Amino acid sequence: MENLVISKNLFQNIFYDKKVLITGNTGFKGSWLSLWLLKLGANVYGISKDVPTQPSLFESLQLRNKIDHTFLNIRDYDLLSSKIIEIQPDFLFHMAAQPIVSNSYNEPLETINTNVIGTANVLESIRKLNNKCVAIFITSDKCYENAEWIWGYRETDRLGGKDIYSASKGAAEIIYHSYFHSFLQEKTQNIFTGTVRAGNVIGGGDWAKDRIVPDCIRAWSTGNRVSIRNPFATRPWQHVLEPLSGYLNFASNLWISPKLNGESFNFGPSPEMNSTVKNLITDIGKIWGIKNENLLYQVKGDVNFVEAGLLKLNCDKALANLKWKPTLSYLELIEYTGHWYKQFGQKTTNMERFTLNQIDNYETLAFKKNQIWTQE
Repeated sequence: MENLVISKNLFQNIFYDKKVLITGNTGFKGSWLSLWLLKLGANVYGISKDVPTQPSLFESLQLRNKIDHTFLNIRDYDLLSSKIIEIQPDFLFHMAAQPIVSNSYNEPLETINTNVIGTANVLESIRKLNNKCVAIFITSDKCYENAEWIWGYRETDRLGGKDIYSASKGAAEIIYHSYFHSFLQEKTQNIFTGTVRAGNVIGGGDWAKDRIVPDCIRAWSTGNRVSIRNPFATRPWQHVLEPLSGYLNFASNLWISPKLNGESFNFGPSPEMNSTVKNLITDIGKIWGIKNENLLYQVKGDVNFVEAGLLKLNCDKALANLKWKPTLSYLELIEYTGHWYKQFGQKTTNMERFTLNQIDNYETLAFKKNQIWTQE
C-alpha cells in the first residue's frame, strides 16, 4: 500500500507479519478490519462469495489489490476447507454471514444455511490445521433471546430468537460451543477460539439495505427524505472501530495465553451512546448539510417484519478480562460517520487515505484514553 505507515505497539504488535484470514472480508466490517490489519502490518487473506453492495467499501478502499482474496461460498465445505488448509492462517476472523434481518424473512433457508452451516464448515475446516491458529467467530447481539428488558444482556444469558436472523445467530453460537467442547477444548492443542457479539454498528462505507445510515445517505443524495419505521426507537449506537478493537484485543490475548480459550465476549457502547433514531438522523443530517428537520425523514407504516425493541449489551466481562472499553463519545461517533459519507459524496476525496486517517485518529484517541491495547 502506497505510503502506509505501520501502526506499531498496538495489540502488542502481535499481528505484524502474521497471516490473517477474514471470511466475509468484502462486507462493511470486513473491509474496515482488512484495512486496519494491513495498517498493523499483517498479511491479509480474504474469503467471500461476492461484493455484497454497490457502492462498496471494499472497492472504495481498493482492497482487491492489497490482500490475497478468493471468491467462494462458505457453504461449500470442500472448497472452503481446502483454501483454509492452503493458507494455514495464524488468525481467522469469521465474519461471512447473511447479515440483514429483513432478508431473513424473504430467504430463511439461505440465512440458516449461511449463518449456521457456514459456521460449522469453518469450525470443521480449522480442525484440520496443524499450525497454531486463533479463530474468532463474530455473531451478533441478536443471538440473545430478547426479553425486551432495559438492562444489558450478559454472555451467560439465554440464546435464541423469535425471528430467523436472530435464531440463526443463536444457533451459530450453540454450534460453536458444541464444537469447542467436543473437539477443540482438549483434543486440539494448536487451535484457540472464541465468539464475539456486537450490534448497532455504524460508520463510513456501510451500504447495506435496511440500515439507517446508508438508507439516509441514499435518500439524501437524491434530494429525498429517508423512510423510517420509528423515529423514537432508541438504540445503543457504536462506531465500527469499537467492536473491531475488541475482536483484535481478544485475538491477541488468545495468541499469548489460552486461558480465555472458548470464551464469548460482548463488545458494545457505553450508556451515553443511547440515542433515538430521530436524533441520530438529525445529527448526521447536519453534517450532510440538511438543517431543516422536515427534509430529513418520513415515517412509513408498511413494515413487513417484526422489529425487536431495545437490546443492550453488558460488557463487564470484556472490561474485567480484557480491560477493554469503548473509546469514542457520541459526538465523535457522529463526526466520524457523517464526515466519511460527506467526503465520499464529493467524489474527489481519496477514500483509502481518508479512512486510514480515521483509523489513525481513533488509535490516537485510544492511546490518550490509556486503552490497554495501545500500551506496550
